[in-house]
Amino acid sequence: MIVVETKGLLFDMDGVLISSIGSVRRSWRKWAKMYGVPDAENYEIPHGMRAIEIVKSLRPEIDAQAGLRVIEDIEVEDTADLKVLPGVKRLLESLPADMWAIVTSATHRLTVERLKVAGLPLPERLISADMVERGKPHPEPYRRGAELLGLRPDECIVVEDAPSGVGAGKAAGSRVLGVLGTHTLEELREADWVVDSLEGQVVMVKGDGLELRFTAVR
Repeated sequence: MIVVETKGLLFDMDGVLISSIGSVRRSWRKWAKMYGVPDAENYEIPHGMRAIEIVKSLRPEIDAQAGLRVIEDIEVEDTADLKVLPGVKRLLESLPADMWAIVTSATHRLTVERLKVAGLPLPERLISADMVERGKPHPEPYRRGAELLGLRPDECIVVEDAPSGVGAGKAAGSRVLGVLGTHTLEELREADWVVDSLEGQVVMVKGDGLELRFTAVR
């Protein structure tokens, strides 16, 4: 059992709080087919990258904002197998609203829709893909998340499932708790700690901060 203290928690959404991999895969393959991407039916998106950057990488010649609107519409409509990951609902309900935020590579509209479908609360503090100039692995998203809590990044713990997000958290100056599921232990090697899931992890208010107790696999 590891015990650490922090002032605030910054959660990634997809792969940490909810599982949306089925929707993501189906949606991007549909988009890729619409836009003539080679081998569209087998396309695998780079997890943790903003949609606008994926659009630009796949079809640099098109209007990126138009392409973004198309994939956003497709993903908002495809929520069939969205699910809350183990331990998440209990954990979020145990946290004071002003001590946590979501920092996601999804757009604001898509974030709100996924949280609603999953039955999770919309946080008072949220940084989405369309609120930053540079996405993960750049530190800007997590720096902005810390600012929303009135904290420095080194006063926060970032909770991430993707290497790009782990890199963003570390570059911002935060400690990072990696969560297995979408990537391997080796791929999350830059995280300070790694857990199997958020199931059974305990967070308690302690003074003006939080105390985390969790069993790490590394």
